[in-house]
Amino acid sequence: MNFRCLLVDDEHLALTLLEKFVADTPGLEVAAACKSPIRAVELLQSEPIDLLFLDIQMPILSGLNLLKSVSRKPVTIFTTAYPQHALEAFDLDAVDYLLKPYSFERFSHAVEKALVLLRQRAEQNIAQPDGHLTVKADRQWVKIPIADIRYIEGWKEYVKIYVDNEKVVTLESLNNLEATLPAAHFLRVHKSFIVAKNRVQKMDGETLVLIGNAHVPVARARKKEVVAELFGG
Repeated sequence: MNFRCLLVDDEHLALTLLEKFVADTPGLEVAAACKSPIRAVELLQSEPIDLLFLDIQMPILSGLNLLKSVSRKPVTIFTTAYPQHALEAFDLDAVDYLLKPYSFERFSHAVEKALVLLRQRAEQNIAQPDGHLTVKADRQWVKIPIADIRYIEGWKEYVKIYVDNEKVVTLESLNNLEATLPAAHFLRVHKSFIVAKNRVQKMDGETLVLIGNAHVPVARARKKEVVAELFGG
């Protein structure tokens, strides 16, 4: 199967090179290429996009703000001439950050990381869970799309729910959330942590590394179960 790519860059030459690199990569196809970030938002809302190649410095709307504005985010690789935005990009769960000018070899390395995630999602059919989680935060009720949840941390009598664009703190029981969230998509890995399965990138010792470089500890007593559930080992 081919994964559909959206290419967004306001520079003609950069966009042309990106189109060539994608066309030369097995497993990818160009769904659309555009210079306008506003048009890109429209496409993301109306078209099934698997992989997004996104410039950062663009008129009207930056690539970072573009990604923040999209509720259902595709796997994203940033392509930019500015290294100073890397931390924020990875906070938005970017798979990689390509600094212009980049070679086809460097491009291919980034794509391989994206393909691992895309294939895992396709095989497990857990790309995006449906529904919302409703919690009370700051004296108001908040609906959080379940697909946006990265992980949840128990914190004294509260929990911190880490989503794509923010952190929601609510007076809630981690046990209640574990029972509420779909088990096909979430896993309790520690007495204080629940992770979204499709956000896990790798395991380093007794720590899970999530897309976006968040680190979540795994309880020793749960390690065997976690490895089996997330990595099939």
